[in-house]
Amino acid sequence: MKKSQFCCLLFSALASIGLVIKANAVEDSAKLTVEIKGIKNQTGQICLGIYDNDRGFPLGNSSEVKSKCTQKIGNSLKLQFTGLKKGTYAVAVVDDQNLNTKLDRDFLGIPEEGFGISNNPTVSVITGAPKFEDASFSLTKNQTIEIEMKYSLDS
Repeated sequence: MKKSQFCCLLFSALASIGLVIKANAVEDSAKLTVEIKGIKNQTGQICLGIYDNDRGFPLGNSSEVKSKCTQKIGNSLKLQFTGLKKGTYAVAVVDDQNLNTKLDRDFLGIPEEGFGISNNPTVSVITGAPKFEDASFSLTKNQTIEIEMKYSLDS
């Protein structure tokens, strides 16, 4: 076999392996679309965190796998996140009025800004902050979830 034929054969084999690896990576990831509804005002920004476990959920960022803040336009917003590994996730949203990228709370821990949680669980003085298990969902393919903003605790 000539050297040029060997090089072409080797290059073809390596390219094929690279395509298989890339195809497997695409198959193991998914796109998450988050539709946020019920935004009440247009000042500040909407900040969203995607968590893959309960560490820091929903107020911290120690287990955020993706996060994003964006300007508000209207009373709803749609954000897309690509390249997420298939697995279990929960999403927390803050209507960040003062642009400090966190949920401001009063001295009792009650939110002073709007918030939203995946699965839209009840959030009250009795239930406290939602647990990861109550807000989590399984991402196995491209998926859309809806989150309704809250501007007060549930009764």
